Amino acid sequence: MPTRVASFDEIEDEFNRYVREIVYCSLITVDRRGRPRARVLLPIWQVVDGRPVGWIAAYRTPVKTAHLARNPHVTCSYWKPSQNAVFVDSVAGWVEEEHVKREVWELYRKGSPPPVGYDPRHYWPGGPTDPDFGLLRMDPFRVQVLRGADLRSRIWQPPDDEATAL
Repeated sequence: MPTRVASFDEIEDEFNRYVREIVYCSLITVDRRGRPRARVLLPIWQVVDGRPVGWIAAYRTPVKTAHLARNPHVTCSYWKPSQNAVFVDSVAGWVEEEHVKREVWELYRKGSPPPVGYDPRHYWPGGPTDPDFGLLRMDPFRVQVLRGADLRSRIWQPPDDEATAL
């Protein structure tokens, strides 16, 4: 049975440890018929006002764009053979503000949490203003960390979302 935690900082260290170990996640969106679609991406994370915020540097493909326009709910699923896992359910949307793109570009270069990240210039040579550089922001409404050794599961949800938990 999962244990609920009151604040993200109660699971933040474990969350960061697993994300650093696993690095890549499956990002799941929902198509117009309600069917899931997964792709492998590399999000970076930061904590803002005690809440996790995820960022994904990605090409703004027609499929991702259409899925998010119809349904902004996504899931990031991290897993490794030891059975350690992280599941992050979020509301996602494209970010257009240039100053935010520059800040997140630097987070990718530095790693967040370190050393998760990469030099995005390998994909977008024009830097954070490259017209092909897309940026998704994810605001989680549920984060679950699962320890494979004993299947201990802990879940964080912001207080305003507790009523929607299943």
